[in-house]
Amino acid sequence: MASITIRKLDDDVKTRLRMRAAGNGRSMEEEARVILREAVGPEPGPEKGLGTSIHELFKPLGGVELELPPRGPMRDPPRFD
Repeated sequence: MASITIRKLDDDVKTRLRMRAAGNGRSMEEEARVILREAVGPEPGPEKGLGTSIHELFKPLGGVELELPPRGPMRDPPRFD
């Protein structure tokens, strides 16, 4: 775990932090941790790809079964002579 020191903190801010911590039943240090954790937001999760995002968007609508046309023999490649 990392540590942080905050210098030149206004007395008024410290007093309000102490009162807020007491009101929440926490120490000033724990209250400061909670405030910082909320300020920076949750840890980012793994990013989803575009295909996954589109799939999740339309998944509630259900799927569609498509008929695939029968496969025929491959054509000969073009000749350039």
